This record gives sequence, C-alpha cells and structure tokens, in this order.
Amino acid sequence: MDNGKKLLWKYASLGSQILIGLGLAVVAGYYLDRWINIGFPLFVWVAPLCFLIVIFVKIINDTSQK
Repeated sequence: MDNGKKLLWKYASLGSQILIGLGLAVVAGYYLDRWINIGFPLFVWVAPLCFLIVIFVKIINDTSQK
C-alpha cells in the first residue's frame, strides 16, 4: 500500500471513531440525565464535550513533532 492510501485509512478510521464515540457519549449522557433526574440535560452536553476534548488532545499528541 502506498502512503496516500495509508493516510486515507488512518483518517477514515479516526472519523469513524469520532462519530461512534460522540453517539455513545450522547446516549450515555441521556441515560445519566434520566437516572439522576436533574431537570435539564446536563450530561447530554458534558459527556460529548469531554469526549471531544480527549479526542483533540489525542490528535494533537499524534500529529505534533517530537
């Protein structure tokens, strides 16, 4: 496989991980909100935000020059 195809698969898998992870974070936040019964959707917002922060830190660490 040439370098272009490797990069394509790498970023395609990263995109899939982000979409699936965001979906799972929203669902987990929804069930946490229902379980705790706060009255407003706190965890539906906080869980995906935490997931995005972790993913961005991972991307920055992976792409930074050592």
